[in-house]
Amino acid sequence: MTASARLDPAEVRRSLREAGLRARHSLSQNFLADVDVLERILAEAAPAPGRAILEVGPGLGILTGGLLDAGAAVTAVELDRGLAARLRERFAAELARGDADPGAPGTLRLIEGDALDQPLTRLCPAPYDVVANLPYHITSPILHRLLGEPPRPDRLVLMVQREVAERIAAPPGKMSYLSVFVQYHAAVRIALRVPPAAFEPAPEVDSAIIAAEPFPSDDRLDPAAEEELWRLVQAAFRERRKMLHNVLTRQLAMPAERISAALAEAGIDPDRRPQTLAVGEWLRLLEVLGPIGPDQRGRTASDR
Repeated sequence: MTASARLDPAEVRRSLREAGLRARHSLSQNFLADVDVLERILAEAAPAPGRAILEVGPGLGILTGGLLDAGAAVTAVELDRGLAARLRERFAAELARGDADPGAPGTLRLIEGDALDQPLTRLCPAPYDVVANLPYHITSPILHRLLGEPPRPDRLVLMVQREVAERIAAPPGKMSYLSVFVQYHAAVRIALRVPPAAFEPAPEVDSAIIAAEPFPSDDRLDPAAEEELWRLVQAAFRERRKMLHNVLTRQLAMPAERISAALAEAGIDPDRRPQTLAVGEWLRLLEVLGPIGPDQRGRTASDR
């Protein structure tokens, strides 16, 4: 289906019915059913002939078709066996060409399985982009895989839950662990807010398209220092509404005096809350703190 073809909820229901399929709530299956939104995603992605693109959760292949029509070499990961069979039928020619000439313009490679079990950053030859209508329940772990492991994509254009998009792109004052993680790795913006009516079935929440452009690798910390950065940030966000000095004293295995001195040297008021710190302030705090060692409680932080 191209961007100029018919695309509406009735068409999506017909496609599902013909294939003997139905949307599975357990897999966050809400299929894009708005041609204007499809065109906006494609415009943000700007797929070029032969450009390698990774798509997670292609579903009925609505976005896949638009990428292939633009000449992209698409690698798609689909968990649902019924949808994978539908994709193999619909894109038989593109799959055959991909087998004969991997990476050629307008070709498709389909991987059946859970995206969380795949080495996502190694499925496409670099350089590559990621363009996807992500299943909402795996947005955070997918972002951690794509941004936290090399080789990172050059660009990500993702449909996600609006609340998650706003958390990812949040300014200081509304930051979360997920905000800090993504904004450390990439420049991110919300490109479009999308209402439930753009999907079939309509979800109970609004959605949004985010566009992220990862920073060059040489702008990042070395792996050991980055690991310490995340221990620091995770420790702080366990008590995100508490004053920074108090929460770090409780969560890190270091004296309160050392934390007070580091906050002062970094120019950070000890009474500030973790959600008010920008990425650069976390980096400065880590720099002046020095090695922080394991956190006091050893718990894994959630993306609160």
